[in-house]
Amino acid sequence: MRLLRGLPNEVRALTGVAFMVALGFGLVAPALPLFAREFGVSKFAAGAVVSAFALMRRVMAPFVGRLVNALGERVLLATGIGVVAVSSLLAGLAQSYWQLLVLRGAGGIGSIMFSVSAASLLVRVTPDHLRGRAQGVWAGSFLLGMIAGPAVGTIASFSLRAPFFIYAGTLVVAGLLGLGALRHSELAARNSVRTEPLELGVALRNRAYLAALAASFAGDFALVGARSAILPQYVHDSLHLGPGWAYASFLVVSIVTGMLLLPVGRFADTRGRRPVIIVGLLIGGGGFVLLDSAQVAGGLIAAAVLLGVAGAADSVGPGAVMGDVVSGRGGTVVAVFQMSGDLGAVLGPVVAGWIADGAGYSATFALSAAVCAAPALIVAAAPETLRRTSSEALATAKSDVT
Repeated sequence: MRLLRGLPNEVRALTGVAFMVALGFGLVAPALPLFAREFGVSKFAAGAVVSAFALMRRVMAPFVGRLVNALGERVLLATGIGVVAVSSLLAGLAQSYWQLLVLRGAGGIGSIMFSVSAASLLVRVTPDHLRGRAQGVWAGSFLLGMIAGPAVGTIASFSLRAPFFIYAGTLVVAGLLGLGALRHSELAARNSVRTEPLELGVALRNRAYLAALAASFAGDFALVGARSAILPQYVHDSLHLGPGWAYASFLVVSIVTGMLLLPVGRFADTRGRRPVIIVGLLIGGGGFVLLDSAQVAGGLIAAAVLLGVAGAADSVGPGAVMGDVVSGRGGTVVAVFQMSGDLGAVLGPVVAGWIADGAGYSATFALSAAVCAAPALIVAAAPETLRRTSSEALATAKSDVT
């Protein structure tokens, strides 16, 4: 494919795996808080189910970084996908809120195993001048899956349990694909030649890395966590629309993000990472403001467009900065970057749900907008990490598509 031209084969394999993972997740995400509410719980408790997944990712991330170094990315990737598949199947059979909560938490353990191993491999095999593009393609495969998931998510109108069963099936396919496609990769092998991992203390003294952590936290808090937990409930409670509109808003976010990932990735590789992150954060904040001010179906879709633009920037920029800092020496530093996003994904749903219970949806959207925009100043003060000049990178980008 033209979009994958010049990228390592391992990146090509990861795009296929990511698509299958995201396909199922795109089915489950809008249905999850509504399924939790069927057990008679509050908005806060429904948000906690979303947070449980991210919480266990956050707790397990430090250990997973060491497992990547010990076992290799390929084995850990497939194992993690298997854990999520089993937990998702059982979640669809849950008979109580607490069963659902525990099983989603267990899925988070497998999820962090998959994402850290995949991110570590992606960083290690991709040259500096292709890193933004590789991040865009990889994130784009997730987004294509997220688009396909809501597109067939009308099955939730018949059963809120069905998405969990389909999710388990797509994960089985993803695990088999990962094991097969990476089987003969020398770079993915456990005994491949690796540079010494970058020390975490060194990374934490780098202002660019700290800016990437802040942007990752904000994006996952607002654009992922709060949006996933609150938007379906807002559509139901305030707009008085059916589940199909929640899926439609998720679909619009995914489509817009997917369309912009590659252009944003090229821009990050040619003009720098900072403008991508700053503009994305500010547009995301504007999306939440619009969501609250235009309380009609049209406003919902318009806000979803802005959130999709912000999602594209958040998917590319912080990860590219992290990759520049790590420069192929993954492991714990990559895991900590994942942890920053997971911490946002843990706090976003529960904080948003708690505020919605006490002060209403308007206060929730105001907080989400503030959190999303706040790191822009930190990013603006951090140094640019792109090592090549704009003209050199632009020449490479043009040669890749001609």
